[in-house]
Amino acid sequence: MWFYYFRVGLTYVTIGVAAAVFFFFVVKKPVLGKLWGAIIVGLVGSFFGGLIDQLFTKVIQYLADVNSVNVFAALATSLLMIWLLSKASYPR
Repeated sequence: MWFYYFRVGLTYVTIGVAAAVFFFFVVKKPVLGKLWGAIIVGLVGSFFGGLIDQLFTKVIQYLADVNSVNVFAALATSLLMIWLLSKASYPR
């Protein structure tokens, strides 16, 4: 049973780090804390996206499912939180 939770947690970590790397290296927006700040916010956003998935399961049930994790919710929330950090860090 512990392996199930390990896989779910590892999926969220992978999504958060991937979102941070994408946002930092591909989008190239300045973020407070540079890459480490983006990774931390990406991880928080990914787990927060998982929480949103648990609360609104019926609404987003048809979206992607990998290792019992809704990838769309985790990725979207992770990217949103990194974008918000970027806007708050360096406003125009």
